[in-house]
Amino acid sequence: MIADRIRQARLAAGLTLSALGEQVGVSHTAIQKYEKGLLTPSSTQLLKLARACGIRTEYFFRTHTVELLQPEFRKLSTFGKTAQDALKIKVVELVEKRVELLGAFPELPFPAFAPPANLPEHITSLDEIDAFSDSVRNAWQLGLNPIADLTDTLEGLGLLVIVVDEENPGFSGLTAKARTEDGREYPVVAVSKRWPGDRQRFTLAHELAHLLLEGRLADGINEEKACDRFAGAFLAPRVAVLQLLGAQRHALEWQELYVLKHEFGLSMTGWLQRAKQCGVITETTHLSMFKRFSAKGWRKTEPGQPLPQEHPRLFDQLVYRALAEQYISEGKAAELLGIPMMRFHKERQLESSDAVAHQ
Repeated sequence: MIADRIRQARLAAGLTLSALGEQVGVSHTAIQKYEKGLLTPSSTQLLKLARACGIRTEYFFRTHTVELLQPEFRKLSTFGKTAQDALKIKVVELVEKRVELLGAFPELPFPAFAPPANLPEHITSLDEIDAFSDSVRNAWQLGLNPIADLTDTLEGLGLLVIVVDEENPGFSGLTAKARTEDGREYPVVAVSKRWPGDRQRFTLAHELAHLLLEGRLADGINEEKACDRFAGAFLAPRVAVLQLLGAQRHALEWQELYVLKHEFGLSMTGWLQRAKQCGVITETTHLSMFKRFSAKGWRKTEPGQPLPQEHPRLFDQLVYRALAEQYISEGKAAELLGIPMMRFHKERQLESSDAVAHQ
């Protein structure tokens, strides 16, 4: 077990055998023997291994293992197989902590995720996805108003939402199923920590669409385009678009799109696209505005204050809930949160000013 985890930690940190050996103070051959189980590192060497890989030593001894099934990436072509494998290991490490925590509860503390019942079984065009999205929102009693915190909403529906520290700009999101050793499965959605809130939210909605649209799309419909359409409609429903922009417009103001971005958590580009999809503006008007938008350099970075990032909070809350019910010890709580005991005691008593979501 330790051998496998040393290898996983090294790959997740993007280190070669030689690079890790240099930081630990041993040869690359020694690292290779650690990973094959031919040599056992001392406690001092384990500490150095953990520091070099940016993890806590508890990772090497964690007994709750999960397998990531059917991972689907939202990425650029520059995010190759090596990077994908490293990211999957990062996601697995974070999921394992959540699975271990959930296992401490006598019953699952939130409902198991399931697509709403009575959704259309067959979607024959992209235009049908708006109504499909409305059905999902109605089934989950989300109404048609802005979703203030999409991460919190999805966690409450039973999704494991992971915000992963991934500096490679080629990665946006991931959907997968995490299977435990005893056969339990949890749906997982992961997004990159590097992006602003509007891009995170769109990615989350896009990955949700993969889960909901599976097996429903007619032949010839591009799944990625369908998921993009769902993401836009889920964040900005047609009724809201028509109410706020009007049924038909000859032009839109940039300030309108900026205000709506911060109200609904959908980018200005996304709102421009929704205006076209809902028939508020024509294809020609959309193309003209999009060209001007691009000429200003806003496709890369939109103007004004970026939308604040979202952070998973359910995990932290459940750690303290499990502690209060005496399902876990203080030491286990600190380990799951990934913080030293001294800091844990301060945060438990609200003596720390740190307001971070522990991963």
